[in-house]
Amino acid sequence: MLIPAIDLKGGQVVQLVQGKRLALATDDWEGWLARFAAFPKLQLIDLDAAMETGANEALIRAICSRRPCRVGGGIRTIERARQVLDLGATHVIVSSALFRDGDIDFDFARRLAEAVGREHVIAAVDSSQGRVTIRGWQEATNVTAVEAARALEPYCDEFLYTHVDTEGLMQGIPLDAVEAVRRATARRVVAAGGITTQDEIDTLDRMGVDAVVGMAIYTGRLKIDPPA
Repeated sequence: MLIPAIDLKGGQVVQLVQGKRLALATDDWEGWLARFAAFPKLQLIDLDAAMETGANEALIRAICSRRPCRVGGGIRTIERARQVLDLGATHVIVSSALFRDGDIDFDFARRLAEAVGREHVIAAVDSSQGRVTIRGWQEATNVTAVEAARALEPYCDEFLYTHVDTEGLMQGIPLDAVEAVRRATARRVVAAGGITTQDEIDTLDRMGVDAVVGMAIYTGRLKIDPPA
């Protein structure tokens, strides 16, 4: 399944290369929402919240009121997870808060699952140079995505695996890395990071993995054909 990505920064829909360089920005979020109307779910990331430079709550509420959205970015406390669910998110995507001092914070993972329900939690195990990377992809942990997926499985409904090294480059995602994460857990895995072609999406689907795509859609490299 293809899950279109909407990344928010400064009240705009944006796309960044590897989470750093701005590649495009637009105020026309409603236009993109209309183009994504037939897709059963969207992924919404608040980059300002992730980078601790602000938040886009009004826009998140507006989008979530119209489409089922999994929402991430800066969800580092149980209170914030509840707030985002109250904004209308179906799931919260949590990353940094699941790790402390370079390793997995099992206590937080357990308390989060108990507080909001495991079924509403997506654990992000974004990886750069072979290690899970947190805080807006600026800080590496000591844990691999495979290790994190195995350990966090009891506390979440899905895993989001973003291959940061290929994010935004539109050069494809290493399928072997995705497969390794998929084999590590019985939970659903969603992959992101450079996915560009329908062939990749189809291959991931055969693996039982959903594909989050942003840059390739916004630049027109991938022509989206919404599900019937």
